[in-house]
Order: sequence, then structure tokens, then C-alpha cells
Amino acid sequence: MFKPLKQSELVSETKMYSYPIDYDLYSPEEVIKLVEFYALVEDANEGKENRELLIKRYNEFRKIVNSISIEKQIDKEFKKLSGYSIYKTIEKFK
Repeated sequence: MFKPLKQSELVSETKMYSYPIDYDLYSPEEVIKLVEFYALVEDANEGKENRELLIKRYNEFRKIVNSISIEKQIDKEFKKLSGYSIYKTIEKFK
């Protein structure tokens, strides 16, 4: 079953972001791709969108996670941490 998520923190110039990442499930390369995707979702919601890159990273995110139920759990946790829904963000930019 799905374990509680660990947090990954990334510091920007003005904000500290926390991301839902379970390091036991993903390789270091996959973790990097997940962090890049989460950052793009936040950027898209803060007016710094890059639609083409966001959709590309979303497709990579789906391949890495490879489970709709885990995607939903990640989206719920991500929204709690950032205030942004991955699902709603992607729907807006498709």
C-alpha cells in the first residue's frame, strides 16, 4: 500500500516549497523530474506558464507515478502544501 509521503524542500528567492515525494518509490532521476514538474505547476499558477514544457513534464510525471490512485493522493497532498491542484492546472492548460 501507499506509504505516507516524505517532503522535499526547494528554496527559491522568496518562498520555500515542500513537495510530496516518497524517496523509497523513485530513483534520484525520477525525483528530479518530479520536483521539476511540481515547480512548473506552481509557476503556471503564478503566471509564469510554459504550456509545452508543462504538458511534457506532466506526461513524464504520469509515467513515473504510473498509478491513478497515487496521482490523486499526490495531487491532494500537493494542493494541501502549495494551494494548487495538479489536475486543475493541467486541465486549464490542455
